[in-house]
Amino acid sequence: MKTRRIGPNGPEVSAIGVGAMSFGDFYGPTTEENSYAILDAALAAGVTHIDTANVYGMGRSEKAIGTWLAANPGAREKLHIATKAAISKDAEGNRIHDNSRDHLEAELDKSLEKMGIDHVDLFYVHRRETERPIEEVTETLAALVETGKCRAFGFSEIAPSSLRRAASVAPVAAVQSEYSLASRGPELGLVQACAELGTTLVAFAPVGRAFLTDTPIEAERVPELGFLKGNPRFQEPNYSANIEITDRFRALAAEMGEPAAALAIAWLLTRQGQVLPIPGTRSVSHFRELVRGAEIDLSAEQLARIDEVLPVGWAHGDRYSVGQWAGPERYC
Repeated sequence: MKTRRIGPNGPEVSAIGVGAMSFGDFYGPTTEENSYAILDAALAAGVTHIDTANVYGMGRSEKAIGTWLAANPGAREKLHIATKAAISKDAEGNRIHDNSRDHLEAELDKSLEKMGIDHVDLFYVHRRETERPIEEVTETLAALVETGKCRAFGFSEIAPSSLRRAASVAPVAAVQSEYSLASRGPELGLVQACAELGTTLVAFAPVGRAFLTDTPIEAERVPELGFLKGNPRFQEPNYSANIEITDRFRALAAEMGEPAAALAIAWLLTRQGQVLPIPGTRSVSHFRELVRGAEIDLSAEQLARIDEVLPVGWAHGDRYSVGQWAGPERYC
């Protein structure tokens, strides 16, 4: 398994990780037993980075990881575990982002309890609280590292300018952002800032929320999926246009003798800097396709062919709806 370093001087982990949002019904119903099977397959394949959050399935993702760890003595020492916090609700039930020390530490404590561990290797702020200076939040995260409850810290969905401000206070180990052949916005500054600072770019949705696989989500399933039913790329006429375009990518992958998902992961691993894809799946067979992506070395000719069938900006529709953009920082 190829590796990536987490942060400027951090540990080496597998070149791909497990995105554990899928352990919480995000892309369809699942069971803890199904999550255990993915974790078993990850351990067997040498995939060592597990990336979750306190809000995935309202705690179900972390609980599944904790139960699996308890049933697999010695597994914790082989893994690099990350979680996130900051998404909360106010007294009226409205979603808010709380980056205060009290909130972040309390949520981290709950995550540790759910997973049955005494620390996480990486703790992210899931969404920035825009009213609170990121320098203050960075000081909070550095203080949490001092407690021993986390080994390093990062942010999710922040702008390159915010990353530089945070890094002026303390080294930022990782920034999580959507990045794939379908969403190449990070190439307009975030990839470069991460490379400059030694920050790992953790790429979620690396197979374009299934558009870059051999089995994209069927149109009839979209209304059943809370996030996707309101996502512009999955609404007509965008959905049909995106399927038609990615059919060319599936054909190219078949011509190369590779699963489409593997080709999408292999492409990401050729990008500048330390990019770490964290695909999520409920299928062990699909997980093996994703792992295959870390084994492929693409030639310049193959990369050119991928760019030909999926040129920059091919996707129809924004990656988020207006409501879904509440929290992520726009920078281009």
